[in-house]
Amino acid sequence: MTERTSRTVLLRGGTVYSPADPFATAMLIEGEQIAWVGSEGAADAYASVADEVVDLAGALVTPAFVDAHVHATSAGLALTGLDLTDCASLPEALARIAAHARDTEGVLIGHGWDETRWPEGRPPTLTELDQAAGGAPLYLSRTDVHSALATSALRARTPGLAELPGHHPSAPLRGAAHHAVRHAALDQLTDDQRRQAQLATLRRAASLGIAALHECAGPEISSERDLTALLALAAEQQGPEVYGYWGELSEHGGVERARRLGAVGAGGDLFVDGAFGSRTACLHAPYADAADSGSTAESDVPHTGTAYLTADQVADHVTACTEASLQAGFHAIGDAAIDAVLTGVRAAADRLGPDRVKALRHRVEHAEALDDKTIAAFAELGLTASVQPAFDAAWGGAAGMYVQRLGVERAGALNPFAALLRAGVPLAFGSDAPVTALDPWGTVRAAAFHQTPQHRISVRAAFAAHTRGGWRALGRDQEGVLVPGAPATYALWRTGELVVQAPDQRVAGWSTDPRSGIPGLPDLTPGTELPTCLRTVVRGRTVYQRALSG
Repeated sequence: MTERTSRTVLLRGGTVYSPADPFATAMLIEGEQIAWVGSEGAADAYASVADEVVDLAGALVTPAFVDAHVHATSAGLALTGLDLTDCASLPEALARIAAHARDTEGVLIGHGWDETRWPEGRPPTLTELDQAAGGAPLYLSRTDVHSALATSALRARTPGLAELPGHHPSAPLRGAAHHAVRHAALDQLTDDQRRQAQLATLRRAASLGIAALHECAGPEISSERDLTALLALAAEQQGPEVYGYWGELSEHGGVERARRLGAVGAGGDLFVDGAFGSRTACLHAPYADAADSGSTAESDVPHTGTAYLTADQVADHVTACTEASLQAGFHAIGDAAIDAVLTGVRAAADRLGPDRVKALRHRVEHAEALDDKTIAAFAELGLTASVQPAFDAAWGGAAGMYVQRLGVERAGALNPFAALLRAGVPLAFGSDAPVTALDPWGTVRAAAFHQTPQHRISVRAAFAAHTRGGWRALGRDQEGVLVPGAPATYALWRTGELVVQAPDQRVAGWSTDPRSGIPGLPDLTPGTELPTCLRTVVRGRTVYQRALSG
């Protein structure tokens, strides 16, 4: 465990984003806590007693970010290995696979293909994949990680694959078949390979001003060994804190296993359904492009997606978690899946009393297909919406994947952040890395400039969801804000002009008027440069640092 600091540090000569003083330019840290926030003139009194005085040189000081949904090992493997996220065509993807195969021994693991972005409009065939991989075993997850490609060599290493739901002899694998080939590939990782991948994620997060990560683990998406290794690594490293979630039903021992593994919740990616891109998100009405799924068998076409859990299973799990005083959580994207979650949580509230259920702040991950009725139910049941604004940036808009899969009307209703906030539903922002990149300011921008204008929220609200919202989702209401007595967890930024940005600039515009008494944040208008992280500090410990000037 890294030794804690008891030093006194004075930051001065910048801008401090604090509700304690909207005009603050300085902050004093004593050990792990913030001791004072105030003006430059008052800082003189502390300069002589501080162990270190940091000249901010105009830098911005903010609470550090919290990424409320990550998969550290998979994200690290994409950072350090085969990542097809930016491939513009099928031939480019095949060429990248071939180059990686020439330089890598053993099982190959890659991520990020997205046929909806390619002119060919299809994934590689099994023959093309085998040729590109040179006959090696290869696991290649789709960008949403809800379906995958696997070479013949990896399929041969996966016992009973042909009998599993979601199997296809040549097309992408879904459901249990996907989980099986993923396990077959990840089981080949050595302890050192896993550690290096996790380190890559922690280091990237620290360099981006992220102080904490919510790891969404589980028996289908990772393993017990993976989660315990990550939690142990985070405890010994000077890097972001990691809070683990274990996504396994109570009927399978999930509550007891979450406790044993050191997880803070029995949830996260506890799948109620899949994802829109893979046509496995569970819907009430059929997919608009179900006939174009590429399947050769009608029975394999998921017209309305896939339901992995029933409302009764949700109810039993929430009941068990609540009785154990443990937070529950579910992955639910499609409207039918979200209805199953809400029905189940309401049933648990009827059994135990609504106050007991609400007190745990049970989570719904992603929660994309919402309407006014379901949003009101979120508020009624005290649910936290753990959401990913970068999904809209990647797949929203008139020509995006959402429209291809759902049509214009349903696509335009997705990710309604403004309506959630109006209803009082707590928001916690994350990336779902490697599905989208660790990119906190980009995430804030995506929420403020949602491609459906009525869903936009202010930069200030989006920033709060990506900082304090992540702590509140853990039940730590005192964290994620720079006020005296709060933990000294913050980041320093080189940035341009600070402004107050409203969700609709036609109504409120941009403001730099100090008389507003509202602290400013960086201008995140699309096309502007995002802030650069200069330092990340977690409970008084510097975990990332670069020059403050230059």
